[in-house]
Amino acid sequence: MGIFRRPREASAAAPPAISEFWEWWAQARPTIEASLAAGPEQSEESDPAVPGEGLSAETMEELSRRVHKIHPGLQWEIGGADDRNPSLTVTGGGDPELRGLTERWARSAPAGSAAGGWSFHPSRQADPEMLGQDLILGDHEFDLEYVRLGMRADADRARVHITAYHPDFLFVSEEQQLQVALNVLHWALGEDDVARWVGEITIATEAPIDSLPPSMLSAVVEQISEPFAEPAWLTGEGRTPRGHPARLGARFPLHRQDYPLCDLHVAISVPYANSNPDRLPVEPSSGALRAFEKKLARLGDRAVLAVRETGDGLRVFHLYADPDSGVISELDQLAAGWPEGKAKVASTNDPGWRALAPYQP
Repeated sequence: MGIFRRPREASAAAPPAISEFWEWWAQARPTIEASLAAGPEQSEESDPAVPGEGLSAETMEELSRRVHKIHPGLQWEIGGADDRNPSLTVTGGGDPELRGLTERWARSAPAGSAAGGWSFHPSRQADPEMLGQDLILGDHEFDLEYVRLGMRADADRARVHITAYHPDFLFVSEEQQLQVALNVLHWALGEDDVARWVGEITIATEAPIDSLPPSMLSAVVEQISEPFAEPAWLTGEGRTPRGHPARLGARFPLHRQDYPLCDLHVAISVPYANSNPDRLPVEPSSGALRAFEKKLARLGDRAVLAVRETGDGLRVFHLYADPDSGVISELDQLAAGWPEGKAKVASTNDPGWRALAPYQP
């Protein structure tokens, strides 16, 4: 059973740099739109891998400065071409520690007429049309029509393991190989679905057997994800530190991207009065614990129950909660109303959901 210390201030409210960004954006947007409309000065030599192609160096530098003021690990991209409306994406590059921050950025964005036709995204969106384009990285140009993916479904882990191949991988660095693979996966699925469903990514310099074009990846992911449309629980047994039987339940699969604002790990320790000789709950305590859990399940996207541990007269519910939703006070009240002893609520900031790692298959 983990021991968690309740932080003095658990709020993850949007930092001031986010509101400052949108104040600046309202002033800078006309200049940005004019630059994009004019296009790059040397269009024949333009690099499709450069975000915001067509912006002046000064504007790109200022945009980067504003984004990095929110967090230095964030990246930005401007999209939209031809008949598509412009878009601005700010992403943590797949880092789960930053997913809540980009979500708060996107939810603070102007909406309706104030958006001026722009859309704003907290992660890279799928863009299958890019899979037929050329990708320039450094001094090398990759024709993405030649990319092939080996796809191995892992039903036990609800993942698709990827082997990425391009004939030019023989001539470029490992870093460039991985960049090509990640760009292709993001364009095929979108950044969040890559995080949800893609497992190991390996690079091949020879085409894998039974490899497929990246456009087929979404169909494979749909097949592996379909059995998990409804929440499921994995169960297991073990021993408590005192040597008594323990029971474990873990929601699976549980994806950080489905609860982007839930940065706070909350542990509710609930003692039960009625147990068998193994110190596991029996009625009426087991029924009371089920009723308590049903109340936790009704919290919606403000908090999600991830793990429950039971043994030695104690059940610990592990949740991830949105610290700015008011749900913590509700959990305190729920614990205070437990009739079989003193229930305790403890929390710690864990935006990367690191505490769940031991419970994942």
